[in-house]
Amino acid sequence: ALDSDIQKKIDYEIRMREGTCKLLGACSQRDQALEAAKSLLTCNARILAYMSELQRMKEAQILQRAARRPSDADPLDERLPCKGKVAISDLRIPLMWKDTEYFKNKGELHRYAVFCLLQLGGEIHDTDMVMVDRTMTDICFDSTIVFNEAEPGFELRVELYSCCTEDESSTGGAPRKLASRLGSSLGRSSGRKVRTGLESPGGGSPVGNGGGTPLLLSVPSTPGPKYHLLAHTSLTLAHVQDGFRTHDLSITGNEECSYWLPLYGSMCCRLVAQPRCMTDQMMSGRLTVKVRGQLDGAENVYGVLKGTNLFCYHREEDVDAKVEPAFTIAINKETRIRATEKEPCSKAQSISISNRYGGEEVTHTVAVESREDAQRWMEAFWQQFYDMSQWKQCCDDLMKIEMPSPRKPTPTVAKQGSLYHEMTKPLPVQSCEGLLLQDNAVSSEVRALLSSYYSDR
Repeated sequence: ALDSDIQKKIDYEIRMREGTCKLLGACSQRDQALEAAKSLLTCNARILAYMSELQRMKEAQILQRAARRPSDADPLDERLPCKGKVAISDLRIPLMWKDTEYFKNKGELHRYAVFCLLQLGGEIHDTDMVMVDRTMTDICFDSTIVFNEAEPGFELRVELYSCCTEDESSTGGAPRKLASRLGSSLGRSSGRKVRTGLESPGGGSPVGNGGGTPLLLSVPSTPGPKYHLLAHTSLTLAHVQDGFRTHDLSITGNEECSYWLPLYGSMCCRLVAQPRCMTDQMMSGRLTVKVRGQLDGAENVYGVLKGTNLFCYHREEDVDAKVEPAFTIAINKETRIRATEKEPCSKAQSISISNRYGGEEVTHTVAVESREDAQRWMEAFWQQFYDMSQWKQCCDDLMKIEMPSPRKPTPTVAKQGSLYHEMTKPLPVQSCEGLLLQDNAVSSEVRALLSSYYSDR
């Protein structure tokens, strides 16, 4: 019933879009209209993503029903890598203003509303909206965005959208005000015709609230701000690193566009991944462990395979109690594992685990009660090795996903050097100078109005 769940998501986003369109048409404040237009673009993007996912599922079902003989299936293709979390944070985009604009503060002061749309598979998130002008050297997005169902072959697309707040359409009520002014200027009869044309569906701003992306479903024409795609990039597993890195941006548009911002051409962020083989218990059970060459007898333990270790506890209860394990056995890319013959006059089956510590090879012999248990443990070990081979550097050490602390008022600080002067050296994670974040009250108001709208339906 996965397709049913996706259909429910599509229906929900369509209802959200309808409510956002009504809200956008009623907005009289610029900031509220900008937030509503941002929500509309995000809804449209999610609808398209869900519909694409639904289409892929239907195609897979057709292929599955088409012609399937048991001999056609390749057993090697049945093993799939585990999924995991991918998190992007500390997103910073440097700006490259002209000397006369930034240092001499000459020319008109334009303000732009910008935000990022991030998509991984069928999952789409957006950042907070940030107001930008020439007093800033870079754009900062403080939020940490986590995708929970990523595969090692993921592609994370990051899109930067911009809207000049001085545009005529930046306020939802602008066409209505224009119609009113024209009505009083042209007289009652002529003014009524103009007003009817401007206020009728299709008489407002053209549809295209999303950088010209074609929509598969008809969208009512709505007045208000129009965001445009300013830049984009795609990040993959190769870009994952437990640190702050710089990535190239593909820039769209030019200086003639109203939404244009002088981007440096790079984006800085922290991109980390946590595959489930590093965070979850992949296998557990009673084991009897003996180190080859040691005179001491075997030790009965409760083993837990997780990450790059087989943790061995005295008791099963110690796992939930967070008690330190009695000892650990490394399970990594260099580990060699093989099943051994069962001992005569015994049902116990053994598994040999060999690692090199320093320059010395250490082999642990792990005994289980039956051949079936041995097969389950061997399968768990092989799956762990396969996951490590697919997630690569993400399985060297567990990367940490840092969630930001609750936002506090940003204190006024003295101006410092521009971010793009520091692009060649590692960039510390810090607040952008002079960053003016949009008041949360605007987003809260939009969400509250939409929630109220749907609770009455």
